[in-house]
Amino acid sequence: MPGDTRAPAQTFFVRAEDGIRLRLGLWRPDGAPSGTVLLFPGRTEYLEKYAPVVPRLTAAGLAVLGIDWRGQGASDRLLADPRPGHITDFAAYQSDVVEMVVAAQALDLPRPWHLLAHSMGGCIGLSALLNGLPVATASFSSPMWGLERRLMPSPVITGIARAAGRIGRADRSAIGTGGGGTYLLDAPFRGNFLTGDAVEWARLVAEAGSWPELTLGGATYAWVGAAMAECARLAALPSPDLPALIGLGAREKVVSPGAIRDRAARWDGARLLELPDARHEIMFEAAPVPETFLTAALELMGG
Repeated sequence: MPGDTRAPAQTFFVRAEDGIRLRLGLWRPDGAPSGTVLLFPGRTEYLEKYAPVVPRLTAAGLAVLGIDWRGQGASDRLLADPRPGHITDFAAYQSDVVEMVVAAQALDLPRPWHLLAHSMGGCIGLSALLNGLPVATASFSSPMWGLERRLMPSPVITGIARAAGRIGRADRSAIGTGGGGTYLLDAPFRGNFLTGDAVEWARLVAEAGSWPELTLGGATYAWVGAAMAECARLAALPSPDLPALIGLGAREKVVSPGAIRDRAARWDGARLLELPDARHEIMFEAAPVPETFLTAALELMGG
């Protein structure tokens, strides 16, 4: 399996109760760990992407356990066509979380445990926290608690999505989500929504070209509908009772800044860290953005 020698990981597979095979990855620090980070990636992502981030965490004495969510990375895909990102109900991701917790327990990973979640992982993570995920802190990078207005389906697209579900076409790529292509290979660096760091962009493009089996294209109508429903469900619920860090880039154009600010304002013990000139990929941005965010996250974990 492809990987990054800067942060070698032990990867292994587990099966969820519904039979879906999930890939997990474990990075250990050099000495005895003082705690464990549960890494919840975003949509389209895979374990290898976080190889440059993990050394910052392991250097602080933390073990890191990450996952490829069902339908992406090296975990089982949910459709015969592996390109579209697909899910019918975000509740299915909570089965993946359960297997991650079971694995962490079986590996006897030291507590306290801490959540580090990006984008869609932030949506899954908030739901997991409300379900009792046993972590001491939560750090979110650009959490998907709402879609950015530009990406919100228009009434026409919403109508098409509902019709697609009624006629058995909910597994088709939704109009405007990228189809079967890969954003990193299709979009130019100039004006991209992810990062202003040309070196990180080049790395991600190289990975997408070298490991196409790990990448995803656009989202299906079912995914879009399930994501909107989950964001609406979570918005109506109170915030968890634990300390949190919420990172938001000033140039965010993927998830909803309004939904993030609204949640931060309703979360006692949460710190909203707004980062000038940062886009969606806070941990893969130009310096000093990643270090600013990770330092704050490690301070929270250590506190």
